[in-house]
Amino acid sequence: MQKIQSHFANNIIPDIKKCNWYFRGLLIILSASVVLLLFTGKAGSFIFLNSYHPFLLNVFFTNYTFLGDGIFALCLILFFLYRQRKQQAFALLASFLISGLAVQVIKNFVNAPRPKIFFEAGQYLYFINGVSHGGHSSFPSGHTATAFAIATVIVTILKIKKWQLLVLFAAALVGYSRIYLAQHFLIDVIVGALIGNISGILSLHFIMQAKDFRGSIHKIRATKAGEVLPSPATVQTAR
Repeated sequence: MQKIQSHFANNIIPDIKKCNWYFRGLLIILSASVVLLLFTGKAGSFIFLNSYHPFLLNVFFTNYTFLGDGIFALCLILFFLYRQRKQQAFALLASFLISGLAVQVIKNFVNAPRPKIFFEAGQYLYFINGVSHGGHSSFPSGHTATAFAIATVIVTILKIKKWQLLVLFAAALVGYSRIYLAQHFLIDVIVGALIGNISGILSLHFIMQAKDFRGSIHKIRATKAGEVLPSPATVQTAR
């Protein structure tokens, strides 16, 4: 256990600190969302965030919400594999699987009606034609979890400050799309974002562990074969 904690502190935390714009922005968004939820409630926050529904936004969010779909995540993973970036592809795959599993487990234990069933007839009028609104699997938002799982991995991989807020905004917009399309409540999106963020961090941790494990196996095999491994100083000089 101590070894795992040490590995996490030495490898993952430094990468997270380099993405401080993303994580600080995420903290601000989540904090503001929690405050809104506490002051207006589940139904009140939903109606407050859905008071403006022009046709163009209906079209935009109906299509944009698919950025949180599993198909988009798999396409992104295949893209990284095509670019020969296997470690990043596996990190994305792991984050997608972890977040998806967590969401499905919670959905099976929590009976949460979607807005269409939650509200009485006439209480909310902006349901969009062609979008499914039924079911009792509102909590948490799977699309939001997928979007934030992918976003967390991507910003940690890129480590480019100018992209961090853009990626955060893209993921947050997926979360908002789920409310706009009357698929989820604000609490569903908040928990989905948390699940996605934690899943992304865990996936990076597992991938780094696997990388270190393979490196240790290589050193053991090289030592047994009588190979001379370069010293850390030599490697640093070569870089």
